Amino acid sequence: MNPQWQIRQNNSSWILLNSRFKYSTLKYSIYPILIFFGIIGCKQKSDYDSLKSKNTYETVVDYPPLSAERKARYTNAVQRMYDSILGKRGFNGGIIIAKNGEILLEDYRGYADLRIKDTITSTTPFHVASVSKTFTGMAIMKLWEENKLKLEDSIQVYWPTFPYPGITIQMLLNHRSGLPNYVYAMPKDPLWKKRLATNQDMLQFLIQQKPTAYGYPNRGFHYCNTNYALLALIIEKITGQTFPDYMKDNVFTPLGMKNSFIFSIKDSSNYKPSFGWNNAPIRIEPMDAIYGDKNVYTTPRDLLLWDDALYSNKFVSEATLDEAIQPTSFEKPGTHNYGMGWRLMILPNNEKIVYHNGWWHGNNSSFTRLINDTATIIIVGNKFNRAIYSGQKFSSIFNNDAGDEKLAE
Repeated sequence: MNPQWQIRQNNSSWILLNSRFKYSTLKYSIYPILIFFGIIGCKQKSDYDSLKSKNTYETVVDYPPLSAERKARYTNAVQRMYDSILGKRGFNGGIIIAKNGEILLEDYRGYADLRIKDTITSTTPFHVASVSKTFTGMAIMKLWEENKLKLEDSIQVYWPTFPYPGITIQMLLNHRSGLPNYVYAMPKDPLWKKRLATNQDMLQFLIQQKPTAYGYPNRGFHYCNTNYALLALIIEKITGQTFPDYMKDNVFTPLGMKNSFIFSIKDSSNYKPSFGWNNAPIRIEPMDAIYGDKNVYTTPRDLLLWDDALYSNKFVSEATLDEAIQPTSFEKPGTHNYGMGWRLMILPNNEKIVYHNGWWHGNNSSFTRLINDTATIIIVGNKFNRAIYSGQKFSSIFNNDAGDEKLAE
């Protein structure tokens, strides 16, 4: 058995399941590298395989292949649900749904700029808003894996004058810092009503203006963009690179994500608006150049490469990913929780759905990983559409490798 997939004591049930899943794939080693079928929707062959072959990290995960019949059944079920949820509701964006690394559905609709009617394609980057937190969080976890930081490090290790004591890197990751949200605090200052702010500007604002904290550190979960904007600055402190350069050199390029980048203030002259539900363009605003909490621009195909990197432990080890997707907040009972860069849904049968949604202006996105089923739902758009958040509804199609009778419903 591959050592990185050995069953470890105290692992969660999904790791045990995936360990058995990974072990079972050894029986399929005689199969050639999977060849993807024609793409639903855009009716063109995906270049996903060729992108994977150019990665500079390890070989991709060897998923057991889907039979032609099972793939067809999954595809038909996915297509029907897509038509019902998004296809008839003014969807302007891109979608990929995959199972065992094989694309079941890929479609692009509408325009990158509604004003000039430039057609969206597979290479059109979308601002995925808070789905960006999955990248920032895992970049931090990679530095932790490399012993370049400790999750229990105080923020004062990096900024001794930071005026909010008792906050650790882990509290930033799991939104338990209690910090004020810069998105709401900075625009109240006349200086930042019209001026474009950077992450350093945000940091200095917190140090100098000391806006009131939301709460005490580690007293509860409070989703806050400030946490991830600070994590991007910590990455810069540790690596000596700008966050956009670090992500390009250590994430996007090695994983073959050719149409992904971090938007920063230097890109502001090339800013492309997103659009409201009424087709009105939303132009650049003062908080739009702050990154880490948002500002990853990417495509569904590139997000599928990111997904593959997580399944195959190319970016971080299984143990590190497992650490990132453990629930960390228990003040309120329920199925929803948060790990470190990931939202979690813990279902009664111990199934764990790992996901993140995003919203910024007219951009919204949904990145859902059904890890018990090795299935992934990616939906992005630049014209606000609440139906984009319906990604988890597709989980009913898979449901722990549902039988043929489930697919036929």
